Amino acid sequence: AKEYIKMDLKESCPSVSIPSSDEHREKKKRFTVYKVLVSVGRNEWFVFRRYAEFDKLYNTLKKQFPTMNLKIPAKRIFGDNFDPDFIKQRRAGLNEFIQNLVRQPELCNHPDVRAFLQMDNPKHQSDPSEDEDERSNQKLNSTSQNINLGPSGNPHAKPTDFDFLKVIGKGSFGKVLLAKRKLDGKFYAVKVLQKKVVLNRKEQKHIMAERNVLLKNVKHPFLVGLHYSFQTTEKLYFVLDFVNGGELFFHLQRERSFPEHRARFYAAEIASALGYLHSINIVYRDLKPENILLDSLGHVVLTDFGLCKEGIAISDTTATFCGTPEFERCGLCTSLSTLGLGFRSFMSC
Repeated sequence: AKEYIKMDLKESCPSVSIPSSDEHREKKKRFTVYKVLVSVGRNEWFVFRRYAEFDKLYNTLKKQFPTMNLKIPAKRIFGDNFDPDFIKQRRAGLNEFIQNLVRQPELCNHPDVRAFLQMDNPKHQSDPSEDEDERSNQKLNSTSQNINLGPSGNPHAKPTDFDFLKVIGKGSFGKVLLAKRKLDGKFYAVKVLQKKVVLNRKEQKHIMAERNVLLKNVKHPFLVGLHYSFQTTEKLYFVLDFVNGGELFFHLQRERSFPEHRARFYAAEIASALGYLHSINIVYRDLKPENILLDSLGHVVLTDFGLCKEGIAISDTTATFCGTPEFERCGLCTSLSTLGLGFRSFMSC
């Protein structure tokens, strides 16, 4: 899908926001890093900046544009710089500062502002459905073979059926894109996988296992479902439900912990999803906050089924280690995914 027209970023001021901040440590020194989301047309990226970098930009612009009403939150001499309320207030002030910059073309196109937002970085001007590995190998002829997509395959579908709006996730084999179907204007999350990478790593089995689980998920409200799939010479496309509430990880990171009633609510819906998978002999083996999304009404939706194990009855066991290292646990039995849920719930409240 390369229908995108690369735009000259110098002709447009971006839209910007600071959706979150993180605490970092470097040589025993703590500091807060603010995550700046920059969008120009269909191009979107994150820039990570410390308060000192905002302050430096502010002082530079203040000297050159003394008549402009520029303000940033003042430095804190006394008190806890890592107090959540203070960080929230500072983030709001910094967000207002950069919003003010991009509203004024004279400031927006200033070299220091462009550098701060990384607007002239070539990698931010590319087709969002195109991988970096793909760009570096554009001259190579594809030798990828067709992969059997089974009953989910739609031979008439093609990438040009969609307007790909932005990247909303990245993985080992490709990306997840927010896409708008031209036929009816509906939004989907389209998972785009590089066939060459899948075949080289001999991961067809895992990809097809994920497809099988996704097809069954359509019947459950707390599992992301697959509508259909299709392929080109180089890529596989899975057209999935678009869940727009963000990762549970993001909300947990922002709020640090959930009140007990909210944690119980999430745990109940996750348990319902896991119970359904167990009822059809599927073990979900990658339970973590990053793989739990929230929909527009605040309900949970489990995603990422590449590590699921099919055909596992209640009495069966497996003997593999899989998942994310921080959460890794031996896949001994179906009850362990529920046990993992217990650990997550305990840590949340």
